[in-house]
Amino acid sequence: MVKGKLITIEGGEGAGKSTALAFIKRYFLQRQINCLFTREPGGTEIAEQIRQLILHALSDESVLPETELLLMFAARAQHIKTCILPALESGQFVVSDRYVDASYAYQGGGRGMDNQYITMLDKWIVGDVCPDLTLLFDIDPVLGFERTKNRGASHDRIEREKIAFFKRVRERYLERAQNDRGRIKIIDASQTVASVEKQLEAVLDAFMMTV
Repeated sequence: MVKGKLITIEGGEGAGKSTALAFIKRYFLQRQINCLFTREPGGTEIAEQIRQLILHALSDESVLPETELLLMFAARAQHIKTCILPALESGQFVVSDRYVDASYAYQGGGRGMDNQYITMLDKWIVGDVCPDLTLLFDIDPVLGFERTKNRGASHDRIEREKIAFFKRVRERYLERAQNDRGRIKIIDASQTVASVEKQLEAVLDAFMMTV
């Protein structure tokens, strides 16, 4: 049986990933491609419990950057071994809303954690379960913030960070994209929904030609 493909979705707050995911679901459905949609942190029962601890910790105690990083990879370990890997080995496509690039961007860029620690965890936990394609939805954090304010929804612990945090996140994402152009494709998320979907379709069409 042919091994499935792993596609990951990355980007800052307000980049429109949820809308894009709906388009991606339609894209694969129309082509009758069996596809599993999941997310990080989360994707399994235990990983979802860790997600709650990371994003909605019910405590006045501050979550240390080191704790956040380790929790992210703890959730990722569960996600990979019990969700992503079995699906890929069965020949399914997997689309994950965030994956390991998010740790380099949020804990590395945003929190200022040393890359060597993230790389060490990456090699240990992720290993060779690497994305075949990463769609990076890029947007100026100022515009992203305006969009999230218009949603009217409550914000989690990370979403409540200052704008400078998200500027560092974006810089790290773009740095990774620059260093891995074959895998990471930048989508200009500041455009209209129609324009974003057109960009997405072009990238996905090109990717599917290589499968």
